[in-house]
Amino acid sequence: MSHLRIEPARQRLQRSELAVPGSNPALFAKALTGAADYVFLDLEDAVAPADKEQARVNVIRALQEHDWRGHGKTVCVRVNGIDTHYFYRDMVDVVEQAGDRLDVVLVPKVGVPGDVYLTDALLTQIEAARGFANRIGIDVLIETALGMANVEAIAQSSPRLEAMHFGVADYAASMRARTVSIGGLNPDYPGDQWHASITRMVVACRAYGLRPIDGPYGDFNDPEGFLASARRGAALGIQGKWAIHPSQVDLANQVFTPPEAEVARARRILEALEAAAREGRGAAQLDGRMIDAASARMAQNIVDTAAAIAGRS
Repeated sequence: MSHLRIEPARQRLQRSELAVPGSNPALFAKALTGAADYVFLDLEDAVAPADKEQARVNVIRALQEHDWRGHGKTVCVRVNGIDTHYFYRDMVDVVEQAGDRLDVVLVPKVGVPGDVYLTDALLTQIEAARGFANRIGIDVLIETALGMANVEAIAQSSPRLEAMHFGVADYAASMRARTVSIGGLNPDYPGDQWHASITRMVVACRAYGLRPIDGPYGDFNDPEGFLASARRGAALGIQGKWAIHPSQVDLANQVFTPPEAEVARARRILEALEAAAREGRGAAQLDGRMIDAASARMAQNIVDTAAAIAGRS
């Protein structure tokens, strides 16, 4: 272990992340009472340019009128990109009027650390001016070639930064990759063409204490495809996945919830190693297999996740 210690970002349960267009307030109450851990109210891609201003008003009202935290939700707003003239007004209006009820701002198409710095500076000034007691977190979307090229630097760009999300659709466009669907696999590629990019983002997140989150799977009539995509991400260290339709929420929760048998075994690993430590041994055997300190770290991750899920329930 390096002498350098990176403190992890604030931990939040983020197995499933439901996207809700800010231009459709009829969906807000459903998102509030649904099963998603994390809800982001969208002002960016899901909202047409003509509807941007009204969507902003809708989102502010949704934050003010609904008790998201009381329903066990992390509530987030995806603002428009900093390359648009909507960004500053999204930040100022939403945070000034409802920042005390907002957990996270999600910034799309982040390409360089300065994009996060700008967001952090605005949040810091508004929080100070309004006297908010809570500190709003920042999540970023890595969805361009520039963002992926700078992913390690972006991961270190702000103490507010909590998570990185892989935005597969815009990333495919930025890379000019041939793809058949949002988040789906191209049959001409021998495997998963997103594997290398997701792995790079996950490494940056885990190195600097952030949560790696996978983005959308576009065909919400294909639950098996969604499950397969989520499982591939989980195998690489992804912690949760977007749901662009309510039907995908339970699927994401299913994949990113440790099975009861896995949790029970993790607890047994920790108990066996504690017993070994009391006897002066650093390793032990469980069910005919050697376990050691690395086993304990993996087991503790599972137990902690199970505890967070139980706490939300």
